[in-house]
Amino acid sequence: MFSAGFFRGIFHPEAFHGDGKTSDFFEGWYVKLVSADQKQRWAVIPGVFLGQDGGKRSEAFIQVLDGSTGRSWYHRFELNDFEAANDRFEVRIGNNHFSAAGATLDLPQLKGTVTFDTAFDPWPVKPLSPGIMGWFGAVPFMECFHGIVSFGHDLGGSLQVEGKTSSFAGGRGYIETDWGKAFPSGYVWLHSNHIDTNPDASLIGSVAIIPWIGKPFRGFIVGLKHSGKLHRWTTYNGAKELELVITDSHVSWRLESPDGVLELSADRVRGGLLHAPIRTEMHQRVDETLDAVIRIKHTDKNGNVLLEGNGMVGAMEVYGDLQRLLAI
Repeated sequence: MFSAGFFRGIFHPEAFHGDGKTSDFFEGWYVKLVSADQKQRWAVIPGVFLGQDGGKRSEAFIQVLDGSTGRSWYHRFELNDFEAANDRFEVRIGNNHFSAAGATLDLPQLKGTVTFDTAFDPWPVKPLSPGIMGWFGAVPFMECFHGIVSFGHDLGGSLQVEGKTSSFAGGRGYIETDWGKAFPSGYVWLHSNHIDTNPDASLIGSVAIIPWIGKPFRGFIVGLKHSGKLHRWTTYNGAKELELVITDSHVSWRLESPDGVLELSADRVRGGLLHAPIRTEMHQRVDETLDAVIRIKHTDKNGNVLLEGNGMVGAMEVYGDLQRLLAI
């Protein structure tokens, strides 16, 4: 449980955490690619799943979501098609390659290379707070770990999108990663780094059922980066939820921390089906969209508005046992 690989992984959330694993493990990297005109909006998710059944259901995969149409694809690969570095972001699955330099794709829908033309902008990793999960990231029995590889970076290059060339020059990217045993049984996740009033701002937030010693709890992590600072609302930094409302059509969330009050709201719009890891298989889950509009308002302790705007090309998932999520 306390392997050298686990401790190395704490300080390299962007890298592969599955060295030596043969079962009961998954890892995936969410690579978001948006063209300058926002007409091309794609999520490409390379990853690996190691089942509990001695490898019978183990596989590598690349998921693809077309955010402009809601179509999605799940491409299976053999395990021996998968390679990943344990000290940096570098993943190879078949002829598809992902690294800090860019993403080279050889898929039926997407072929070509999108370059990452500026350096990654990760969630800071510090000894007492290793990344977005804070000290929870150093707890080895967590069901699912999370990392922010880059809040945002500039794109270049082009892709053949179903045979038609599309430029990504001047576009914007985002990368995060998840690894562990399984996704939470209920959660909300949202992201945008296309905020109309501040083009350099980036939002990432999630709230989920967290298994824990004794009984589960509702854990949350929100980061809003703008004006040269990362503002945090998290379970581990003394933040509190003032409101969380989830309906069939809407999500509304208000939080307070030493960084002020954050109000978020978004309509639940239709997306594409992706797969998520449960203990036994990569199981199809509910919609993920790249077409949400996330309304954002950040005020300081005195009520002064620090940022207010709409997060466009928003990614959002609302999944699982939502009644339990709201009740705990």
